[in-house]
Amino acid sequence: MSGTEMREGTIDRSPARVSQLLSVIAASVAVGASALFGGVGALGGILGLLFVTAGVVRGSRRSVTIGSFVLLLGILAGSLVAAPPELLIPGAIATVLAWDFGEQAINVGEQLGREADTQTLEVMHAASSAVIGITAGVVGYGMYLVGSGGRPVTALVFLLIAVLALTSALRA
Repeated sequence: MSGTEMREGTIDRSPARVSQLLSVIAASVAVGASALFGGVGALGGILGLLFVTAGVVRGSRRSVTIGSFVLLLGILAGSLVAAPPELLIPGAIATVLAWDFGEQAINVGEQLGREADTQTLEVMHAASSAVIGITAGVVGYGMYLVGSGGRPVTALVFLLIAVLALTSALRA
């Protein structure tokens, strides 16, 4: 075994701590938003939070993605019961951020190791993702205000457009 291989064997490749924490916080915000919509939203939110938390602790992208999807379903359940977009949009943003931060935690851990000093990197990534998310939310809310006639289906469509725009922006 070469010296490089021995050094790599001692690196802890667990998810990065800061992004791990930010992912759980964002998922908790999404749960708070979805819990206001009643039982289905709250159940979806709590289940999604559990999956996201397990995913960032174990380093499982699949769990993070499933948890984020379930969180989104909790938010969408709220749109079906005519929840106000002022709660739906922040909940959707928090859901996408939970997924993004979870992915970032896993990526940083795999690439740099858990013990590397990555706090600045993680905070800058989180800040830029939050700015993109808030911008997409403002655009989505603006579209809702311009195009809504008080119909809940319209809110759902604009919410989905905002989530798709946010996800596309984060993938770029």
